[in-house]
Amino acid sequence: MTSPSSQSDREKVVSKLPPWLRQELKIRTAQLRVDIQDAVHQGISHWSSLASAPSPVDTSGAESFSTWLPAGQWESFRSTSKDRGVSLIQGLAQSVRLWLEMNPAPTVKRPSVVRRIIVCNQKGGVGKTAITAGTAEALAEDPDSLHPVRIARQLARLAAEEHPHPTEADPTRVHSPETRPAEAHPTPLDLEDLPGLGMRVLIVDFDPQGHLTKQLGQQPLPIGGDSLTCHMASEAKGPLADLIVPIADDRFGDRLHVLPACTDAFLLDVRLSTVRAREAALERALAPVESDYDVILVDCPPSLGLSMDAAIYYGRRRDTEQPGASGALIVVQAEDSSADAYDLLTSQINDLRDDLSLDIDYLGLVVNLYDGRRGYIATSSLQAWMDIKDPRVVAIVPDLKEQREAVRVKQPLFVYAPKGDQAVAFRALAREIS
Repeated sequence: MTSPSSQSDREKVVSKLPPWLRQELKIRTAQLRVDIQDAVHQGISHWSSLASAPSPVDTSGAESFSTWLPAGQWESFRSTSKDRGVSLIQGLAQSVRLWLEMNPAPTVKRPSVVRRIIVCNQKGGVGKTAITAGTAEALAEDPDSLHPVRIARQLARLAAEEHPHPTEADPTRVHSPETRPAEAHPTPLDLEDLPGLGMRVLIVDFDPQGHLTKQLGQQPLPIGGDSLTCHMASEAKGPLADLIVPIADDRFGDRLHVLPACTDAFLLDVRLSTVRAREAALERALAPVESDYDVILVDCPPSLGLSMDAAIYYGRRRDTEQPGASGALIVVQAEDSSADAYDLLTSQINDLRDDLSLDIDYLGLVVNLYDGRRGYIATSSLQAWMDIKDPRVVAIVPDLKEQREAVRVKQPLFVYAPKGDQAVAFRALAREIS
């Protein structure tokens, strides 16, 4: 069945495809950034050029499927199907399968140097742990499935809607480096189904309180045994890899791991005070496992001590890295005390930059637990964060119940509420800093 198209060179075609094949087509075209109509057009063209029909496809349970094809192609395809003695549904299924075989899924692009993301703010209670876990889960999500994503490049427009009196600051600085006409952007409420990023991710719980470890359903390491603190203090009792545990869920495969916390980290600053080149202690400890991962995220404690120096040093730009691959991701809230803590943290980062001649990149600001209904304090504070151009705001994560509920049941957010607004925001954040 065909109907005229508003496009002069295409016509609408209605047929059927089995659900599994339609889903595979949807995922593959998203992975390759190809329109479904172009994939079907190419598949039919290749199928029609074969000397004979390939092996049959199981089309049981086929459901309605429509697309747009160049004018005349469907009629030509109908004639070829008749000559080969196959139904239109079978011929279409074979064409789609042929296109899938000729266009395999892309492999996940691995960084040449492990990316190191230091999630920090010396103020407690801003949600560093939630941001660390959510970002890690988004980075590790299944690349062969589609997940809803809210495009983060719309942050400037979102801020303008929340704050009725925009300033003269240039809002385009908060956009993604990708550039395209404004009318081509989706609105802030638009969602796009995209494949997962499929990164191999290690989360380091560097906070002695161990909230991240417990949130992910794991147990902190026992006092008196081996721990990250022991490795940083040159008192390791075994390989660091033996302490790392996987987060078991199909959506992560075996890509998401956590290095649990140990309460001995409360004494880390004291133990580091006697360590040679203490700024590099975290890097020395994690070096043996770096080759196993694409990204390592460090959930930092609310501290400005020696342990924070070691974390910042670990996130510095290495000689072979591109700017912005690694660095500090700063979590704030839309209220005044976050601004004071931000100033203290950036002063510490800048001092390390100057004292040790380091290149330390800011990956951005994450405004967490945002709720515009809280009034002027929230909206004006958000605008103040948006006005900062370096680092720029890379995500606004709403204050919703899903994260708190996930913590209560000790499940990753992406397992508990994979389609919730917070998970959607984390996927956008992961792409914004990738």
